[in-house]
Amino acid sequence: MGSWSGLFLTIAVFFNISDSYRILVVFPLPSKSHNILGVNIVKHLLKAGHKVTYITPFPVKNSHPNLQELDVSENFDKKNERMLNVNALLNKEFSFDNPIKMFRYTIDLFEKTVQNPNVVKVFNDTNQKFDAVIAEWMYNDAYSGIATLFDCPFIWLSTMEPHSIILSLIDESTNPAYVPDSLSSNIPPFNLKERVSGLFFQLLSSAFKTFYWNGVVEREFERLLGPYLTQRGKAIPSFNDVNYNVSLVLGNSHVSLGQAIRLPQNYKPIGGYHIDTDVKPLPEDLKKLLDNAKNGLIYFSMGSNLKSKDLPDELKRGFLNIFSNLKQTVLWKFEEAINDLPKNVHIAQWAPQHSILAHPNCILFITHGGLLSTTETVHFGKPIIGIPVFGDQFTNMERAVKKGFAIKVTLSYTMLDEFKVAIDEALNNPRYRNKVRELSAIYHDRPVSPGKELVHWVEHVVRTRGAPHLRSPALHVPFYQKYYLDLLGLIVVILPIIIIVIKQELTLNSMKKENLKTKKN
Repeated sequence: MGSWSGLFLTIAVFFNISDSYRILVVFPLPSKSHNILGVNIVKHLLKAGHKVTYITPFPVKNSHPNLQELDVSENFDKKNERMLNVNALLNKEFSFDNPIKMFRYTIDLFEKTVQNPNVVKVFNDTNQKFDAVIAEWMYNDAYSGIATLFDCPFIWLSTMEPHSIILSLIDESTNPAYVPDSLSSNIPPFNLKERVSGLFFQLLSSAFKTFYWNGVVEREFERLLGPYLTQRGKAIPSFNDVNYNVSLVLGNSHVSLGQAIRLPQNYKPIGGYHIDTDVKPLPEDLKKLLDNAKNGLIYFSMGSNLKSKDLPDELKRGFLNIFSNLKQTVLWKFEEAINDLPKNVHIAQWAPQHSILAHPNCILFITHGGLLSTTETVHFGKPIIGIPVFGDQFTNMERAVKKGFAIKVTLSYTMLDEFKVAIDEALNNPRYRNKVRELSAIYHDRPVSPGKELVHWVEHVVRTRGAPHLRSPALHVPFYQKYYLDLLGLIVVILPIIIIVIKQELTLNSMKKENLKTKKN
C-alpha cells in the first residue's frame, strides 16, 4: 500500500510540475527600464515551461517558441522625449509635478494599447484563453479589466516600493505617519510637518481617486473593454468589483532596500528578479579594462532612459576634470564619442551593467538612482553616488542615504563642488562599502531566488483559481466600520442621552431631599 501511495504521489508531482500555463503579460509603457522588468517576468515564466503572450513596445525578432509578442511600439507616439532629457529637466522645461497630466497620460496609453490592431486581434478571438494576466501598475487600474475578458485571475506588478495606492487595491492604505507616499522623498522618522504633509497628500489622493479618477477609469473600461465582454455574451460588471478582484501584487521591492512595513498576504516582494543569477562574461575590451584597474574602477551611468550626452557642456567638462585627478579608472556610459579624454577615463556607448558591477575591481557606482540600479548595487555590494532626476529616484536615493550606502548629489549647474566632495568621501570612507556589503548579505539571504519566487506565486494563483485564501478581509469591511465611525456615532447619540438621564436623576434626587427637609421643618 505504501509503495502505491508513493507512486501516486510521484505521478501527481510530475503532472503538477509539467503543467504549462498560458500567461498574458502586459507592459505597455515605452520605457526601457520598465521593459527590463516585463522581459524578465516573461523570461522566468518561459524558463518554467509556460506559454506567454507579451504586450510590449519592445518586440524582439528571434523570440522563444513559447512566446507570442504583441507589438505596441506605436505607444512611442504618446511619449514626450523632453520628459526624459536631462538638460530639459535641469532647465525646468518639463516637470513631473502635475499629477493630472501624468494620470491623463496613463489613460491615453491604455487606449492606445487596447486599440492597437495586434492587441485587438487577440481580444477579438473568443476562443483565446489565458490562465492569468500580469500587468504593470502605473497609476492606472484599468488594465485589471483585461482579466474579465478571459475569466482568469489578475496579478499586478508594482515597479516600486509598496505604497498606499497599490496596497489599497488589495488591503488598505498605509499609515502616513511612517510610510511615505509613492512620490515623496521623505524618509521616516517624520517630523510633524512631514506627517501632516503625508496625511494631507494621502487624503487628497484618496479623494481624487474616489470622486474623480475611478469614474474616468470606469468609463474607459466600459468603452474600450465593454464591447469585448458583450461579444462574449457577458454582462459588463461594476468596475469596482473588477478593480478589487486582484489575486496578487508582485512587488519590485525587498526589505534590504526599503522599509519593514506591514504587508498583506497577497503582496509578494520579489525585488531583484530582473538580475540574472548567472553573470555573463564581460566583452574582452571591458574585461581587460577592469582587470587592469588596479586602483579600482568607478562606473558612471545615468540608466537606460536618461542620456549623459544630454548633460550641459559645462557639467560634462567639469566631470571629466574631476575624473582626471583621480588615480582610479573611470568607465562612463556615454552615447557619443568624446574628444581629448583623460587617460584614466573610458567611455562605452553600451555597457553590461550587471557584469561590470559584479567585477571585484568595480568599487563605486555613480547612478541616477532608479530602483533597478539601486537594487543592482545592493545585489552586487557596491556603494553609490546618486544624482536623482525625476520620479521615485529621489525617494530611492534618500532611502539609500538613510541606510548608509549612498551619497546624494543634487543635479544642478553648480553641482561640481558637491560632486567632487562626494567622490572623495565615497572613496576614502570605508563605512559606505561596509554597509552595502552588510545589506547585500541580507538581500541574498532568501529561501529561494526572487525569480523562482515569482514563478511559484504565479503558478500558485493559477492552481488555486485566484488564491482567494490570500486576500485580505479589509476589502469587505466598509470604511465607517473599519475606523469605528459607527461606534463613534453611537457614542455621540447615546452619550448626551446618558448625560441628560443622569442630570434628571440628580435633579429628582435633589428635589426629593429638599422635600424631605421641608416636611421635617
